[in-house]
Amino acid sequence: MTPISAIKQHVSPSRINVTFSILCFFFPPVLGSAVSFLFNGGGLWSVLLLALKRRRFNIDRPMTAMTVAIYAYCAASVLASIVNNSIARDAPHLAGLITFLFFPVSYATWSITEKTTLTRIVVLASAAACFGAVLLAVVQYHGLGIRAEGGAGNPIVFATVACLSMMMCLAGALSGVEKNRALLACATLAGAVDIVYSGSRIIWLAMLVAGIAVLLINRRKLNNRNAIRLLLIAGAIGIVIAVIGLPIISERAAFLFSDWDALATKGDHTTALGLRAALWQIGLSAFHDMPIFGHGIAASRELIKDGFHNQFHMPSTGFSHFHNGFLTALVEAGLLGAVTLAAVFFVAARNAAIVLRTSTDAIERFGATMIVVTAITYLIGGLTGILVGHDILDATLMVFLVSGTYLASGRQQMLPEQQAPAPAPQASRP
Repeated sequence: MTPISAIKQHVSPSRINVTFSILCFFFPPVLGSAVSFLFNGGGLWSVLLLALKRRRFNIDRPMTAMTVAIYAYCAASVLASIVNNSIARDAPHLAGLITFLFFPVSYATWSITEKTTLTRIVVLASAAACFGAVLLAVVQYHGLGIRAEGGAGNPIVFATVACLSMMMCLAGALSGVEKNRALLACATLAGAVDIVYSGSRIIWLAMLVAGIAVLLINRRKLNNRNAIRLLLIAGAIGIVIAVIGLPIISERAAFLFSDWDALATKGDHTTALGLRAALWQIGLSAFHDMPIFGHGIAASRELIKDGFHNQFHMPSTGFSHFHNGFLTALVEAGLLGAVTLAAVFFVAARNAAIVLRTSTDAIERFGATMIVVTAITYLIGGLTGILVGHDILDATLMVFLVSGTYLASGRQQMLPEQQAPAPAPQASRP
């Protein structure tokens, strides 16, 4: 074997895909925005490969439906800027939509990877992410005295991506796609600790709902022996969370009740809950002013600043969104934007539901579980936070939707150079 052929073997498309996939699932809780640079860089590389005919679009019905929904949301955002004559102002924010436009491109490249290989990567890289993130969380909470934010720089974003990693470990253990259940149980526990240390109350709820969904999807795998193991693991996780998290949970709950009392009895909008209530009121007023097309994707910060000044006689605290994903979409892109954003999650959930209803294949059901968990986590987290429009959340959403759709209902495609050449036509006899 020549040195050049050896290098080609080590940097083959399959090996590059494996490394890329590992990093995509490891980065979000640990290195934060690195996943955005990685995913978008991979998207640009995939565009180049498609242009050079080294890759081909892998077109199937679930991927096409997802692409249409995602592109419709991007079009609604651009249309809002056109209607408001604010393309120049909105251009930096519209550039963030490129992450979503990479969906079919990334799907084409990711689908050359064997499904079994990709499934193991998802599970084991997520486990590594949970372990790496828990080290950061412990240092940040106990050493720095702050809510854990991992590598994301934001506790809610950190909790969201940590929840996804945790659920992949839980789904991997219950579905049987990965045999090292003890490792995955420890990783699940580490992920739960990450989320507790973040202090993100809404993601605590998302973790509970997503966990129940994973259990229901894999209930057929729970025979008596597995059920006993599961109860032991759940008990251990509950004990650890009670020991570590009870003071945090009690403190955060006390803040919530205190904020609610201040808002209800005194109309105090200076607390965390009061600020959110003010943001929702400002957002609803802004939506009523421009209900169809919205104010444009970059208008939120100025609307919030004016709303705090005019409606509440308070200085703005630098908010850039309305702490509700769909309300933010309503303000920025109107009904059209909110409906198309909802369609993205509806189509994803529908694709997953079809697979869960009709397939008994473990890998396909695991892919559908990825989609279900992603939809639950984002939709619940988006009730009081960001749904889309954050670089880490957008890139992670695409990573999970691309790989989940491929594993659930896609087909692996061969590289063009691996295709058998068509047989040459035989010369006809005289």
